[in-house]
Amino acid sequence: MKVLVLLFSIALLSSCQRTPGPKPVQEFHLKGEVTAIDEKLQTATVKHEKIEGWMEAMTMEYPVKDKQEFQKLKVGDEIQAKIGVQGTDYWIAAVTEDTPAKPSSN
Repeated sequence: MKVLVLLFSIALLSSCQRTPGPKPVQEFHLKGEVTAIDEKLQTATVKHEKIEGWMEAMTMEYPVKDKQEFQKLKVGDEIQAKIGVQGTDYWIAAVTEDTPAKPSSN
C-alpha cells in the first residue's frame, strides 16, 4: 500500500506544471535624437537608427524607469543608450550623449 501511495504521489507531482519565472532582460543598443519629452509620464520620444536584433529605424516613445537617466534627456540631444526588453516591457537605460568625434588638427 505504501508503494502505491508513493507511486501515486510521484505521478501527481510529475504532472504538475511549473509556473515560468520572469523572462530575462535583453539589452539592445540605441542611437538617435530625442524629439520630445513627457515629464508626467517620464517618457522620451526618440528618432533612432535601426536597433540591431530588435527593430527597424523609427520614431518611438520610450519609458525611462530611472529618474536620473530621465533627467539627462533634453529635446534635440543626440544620444546613445541601452534598451532593456523583458517580455512586452521595454525602457531606456544607460544614457550617454552621442558627441561626434572632433576632427584632428594636422
